[in-house]
Amino acid sequence: MFVVLLKFADNKGKAGHLMESHKAWLQRGFDDGIFLMAGSLHPGLGGAIMAMSDLQKRVNADPFVAERVVSAEILEISPSRVDDRLKSLLA
Repeated sequence: MFVVLLKFADNKGKAGHLMESHKAWLQRGFDDGIFLMAGSLHPGLGGAIMAMSDLQKRVNADPFVAERVVSAEILEISPSRVDDRLKSLLA
């Protein structure tokens, strides 16, 4: 399992202009069954994604990453203990 941190960078001002293409990129991740969750980092720091496969190429294709609106950090997590509601993550 992976967590992707997308923290605002130097070109944060371009976010509004690229938002629709970023949302489309996110939707493709969900449609492809790769993304499990996406949301904002507070307060106004950027966003985060939980995903189920290695995804460096996919992250590099995010318009926000390509245009340096955000910097991306991918963290790999090997779940060993989860709440019953998340048991599928152990598979």
